[in-house]
Amino acid sequence: MNYQWHWNVFLQAPSANTSYLDWLLSGLGVTLSLGLASWLIALAIGTVLGIMRTLPNKWLAGLAAGYVELFRNVPLLVQIFIWYFAMPEILPFGDAIKALNPMAQQFVTAMLCLGLFTAARVCEQLRAGIESLPKGQKNAGLAVGFTLAQTYRYVLLPMSFRIVLPPLTSEFLNIFKNSAVASTIGLLELAAQGRQLVDYTAQPYEAFIAVTVAYMLINISVMSLMRWIEHKTSLPGLAGAK
Repeated sequence: MNYQWHWNVFLQAPSANTSYLDWLLSGLGVTLSLGLASWLIALAIGTVLGIMRTLPNKWLAGLAAGYVELFRNVPLLVQIFIWYFAMPEILPFGDAIKALNPMAQQFVTAMLCLGLFTAARVCEQLRAGIESLPKGQKNAGLAVGFTLAQTYRYVLLPMSFRIVLPPLTSEFLNIFKNSAVASTIGLLELAAQGRQLVDYTAQPYEAFIAVTVAYMLINISVMSLMRWIEHKTSLPGLAGAK
């Protein structure tokens, strides 16, 4: 192979007061911010939907099921185009989104898209966790005088979240990887910065090795955090407890 490796390309300056390494670090910051913000949305909405899916009220359960079917069956790439091009024209707060500067507009729409898309997946994980619990737990909570809301809050959700923590870890990891689709609407996240670096330097191997290492560091950090949480919240006798 006649390829010329050039690792100090990251220290070169495409313009004053910046380097190609700064580009990658900027993209990494956008990816982290987008992933974390989207995850907070996904976890909050997914939890509410997961509860709705297990309620005895058929209307609420059906509404949550419809949400899941809609967001799971439409490709993420299509969804991000809809959020970027169509939703600002439809939503009541669309004018506020359009008034943002271009990068902020791209970030907000990508955040909403990723958060709502992942919420459908979190919903199904939590639903499975709640339904895996013995029915006696719910009945016991109601028997001691808890309302249905209190039974979910103090009995069902703490146990079900412990059960579904491993699959939730996968969803947490996926949201960072899925953030790469934001580059299709112009957001300069990590993958987009890597492609831009290739365009400017013609050094694809160095650029995408650096991007790969950055994604691996994100994943290792997330997995370490979630394993620590799993260890701290484990209960004796529960599956997976140590």
